[in-house]
Amino acid sequence: MTRIFHLTYQYQTLVREITTPSLPAFITASLNLVSVKPSSEPSRILKPNAPLLETVFHAFTELIARHPTIFRPFSAQIHSLVLPIVGASATVGSLSGPVVNLAQQLFIALHNCAPKNTGPDEWRKACQLTISSLHRTADHAFRAVVEQWESADPSLRQAAKPRDSSQTVGDDGPDPLGLPGWEGIHAGADRLTALLHLLSRFLTTQTVSTVNIPIGSVLDLTSRLTSVTVPPEGDDASQTTIQLNPEIGREEREELWSELPRIHVACMDLFINMIDTLGNAIVPVAQNILEQALWVFQAEKFNKEIRTSLYHLVRRLLLLIGPSMSKADISSLAPLFRYCCHDLLPPDADSKSQSHQSSESKGKSKPNSDSTNADAFLNPGLKSGHHSGTSASFPGLQSAASQLLPALFTCLPIEHIPASLRAELDRTAILTASKDAMLASVLNPTPIIKGRQANPSIMPFLARAYPGEMEVEGLLRPRMPVLLGAPERNGFPTGDDDEEEEDNAAGVAHETTTTRTAQDFIRRSFAASVDKSTVDAEAARDSVNGHNKRSYSEDTSANSQKAPSASQDGEEGTLQTKKARVESDTLGLGRPLPISLSADQASNTTVTGTLSEASSIPATTPSVTAPSAPSVTRIHSTGPQTEAKAGDADEDSGDEIPELNLEPDTDEDEDEDVTMEG
Repeated sequence: MTRIFHLTYQYQTLVREITTPSLPAFITASLNLVSVKPSSEPSRILKPNAPLLETVFHAFTELIARHPTIFRPFSAQIHSLVLPIVGASATVGSLSGPVVNLAQQLFIALHNCAPKNTGPDEWRKACQLTISSLHRTADHAFRAVVEQWESADPSLRQAAKPRDSSQTVGDDGPDPLGLPGWEGIHAGADRLTALLHLLSRFLTTQTVSTVNIPIGSVLDLTSRLTSVTVPPEGDDASQTTIQLNPEIGREEREELWSELPRIHVACMDLFINMIDTLGNAIVPVAQNILEQALWVFQAEKFNKEIRTSLYHLVRRLLLLIGPSMSKADISSLAPLFRYCCHDLLPPDADSKSQSHQSSESKGKSKPNSDSTNADAFLNPGLKSGHHSGTSASFPGLQSAASQLLPALFTCLPIEHIPASLRAELDRTAILTASKDAMLASVLNPTPIIKGRQANPSIMPFLARAYPGEMEVEGLLRPRMPVLLGAPERNGFPTGDDDEEEEDNAAGVAHETTTTRTAQDFIRRSFAASVDKSTVDAEAARDSVNGHNKRSYSEDTSANSQKAPSASQDGEEGTLQTKKARVESDTLGLGRPLPISLSADQASNTTVTGTLSEASSIPATTPSVTAPSAPSVTRIHSTGPQTEAKAGDADEDSGDEIPELNLEPDTDEDEDEDVTMEG
């Protein structure tokens, strides 16, 4: 039925035809299933055994926000039904936790049934009545001590008159919220915890309209409840600030001390719900919450439930105000942090007892071997079983401590943490093999202080414990991604071949195309220059042929042993003049050729060219200016110095030296005779 009412909500016609006429009958039938209504009273009485109670509360909670006007005639009956469950849930044994939670949500949702635009006022009024009921319950439950607390609200300064000290502690009721009376310290503690849970539900339950949360009244209440703590025993008993009421007997005080941790745990849960609901808006009062939590820890740190709640609360507070804490604040929290480490690695009770027995047997000359416990040899797992049972009985404690430990590295100023405390935190992270804690420790190392040795890193322990985790791999082997659009490699150091292969394909293609274009341009330019040099050399040869051959032969014969460069063709009888050998295969890849470009071209690309040491190239490398054709020095073969250089170049180039023709040159003699005759 609830599902049908939900499906018809978006269609006004179906709501008018189905939901509006059927929902009142559904509410009446549901109330009759779980309660009894006297004919003369508007209130209802809960049935002793109601198996459908949870289902009915769940249906009402889902429908009341969408159809408040239909539920308005039934709001008084629902209020009278859920009020006993909300205020005194422990007195009814058949109620479970989900039933109580649903009853609290339904009690808070009743403000939607108020007339138009008065829902937020009803919500605030119900919240204030809950706070007033808590104060009244504390007036009776805390009568064994003289409270030093003073409320900021003038209406709460006049405390209610408790019962006579000779009578049993309790309240005759009803209280401001309308709850019935109670009697006994245990019942009073149940009432306080139930109302604190109800107040927490006020902060976590969603509302249709905007409401004003009374943060000041809530903190005033928790300040009163946390100021009454369990007094210390033994040597620390003189340091307590709690003043006892001499009119109350010892039994009632002892019973109050046993119930205080349960009340304070409810207060810590209230703080946690406030932080989860308000988020960063709780920062102005976060320091006040932390101070109240430290009051409870200093007095009741022996209780494991208290420590569990405090670990959850402190972790949430550190996320908000941890980076702004001073050195004094961290020093005040140091005992809590040490207890966190001890809870993750609890001390072995058997080792303490053995050390105590060894200290007692120091006075004896020789221990008695007959007194050795044989069970220790027969069952060596007794000690480990005792230790594991102690830690396994409180799984929530270790879970809360393990969540707090990484926050101590990431949220606190590392420079303000004492060296001894930091060493203990690192040790705990290593021994518990907590990946989050070790990662947080490695990522937040202790800063180096002048005059103090730096703490070693625990990265080896992290790498050994989690070698396959991606976070550990990123810490051990960080890899910077390849930057696209970087400068060219000319004149810059390059990486390994493996890194070059990982470059982007588009960038590599662009770079290769640019380099090849530049090299082709250089080769074409120098090929044209070489061809021009060859033509000039042939022209010089032709001009030499027109001069006196005798003088030319004499000049060349002087250096024939150093640089032979001409041969005689016997068959044709023609004279071959020696010329410089500049071949195309000499333009190989040798040393780099510096090239100067214009400013525009230099910004776009980098051009490289290479030349070998040929005889036709002068000692100084020519400079090429783009985009004009490169200029190369002309090659002349008429001088002996040029011929010597050509010979040296031939030796360096590894080419084969041409053979010399030692036969007499008959044609030359005939030419000489003709010349002389002429």
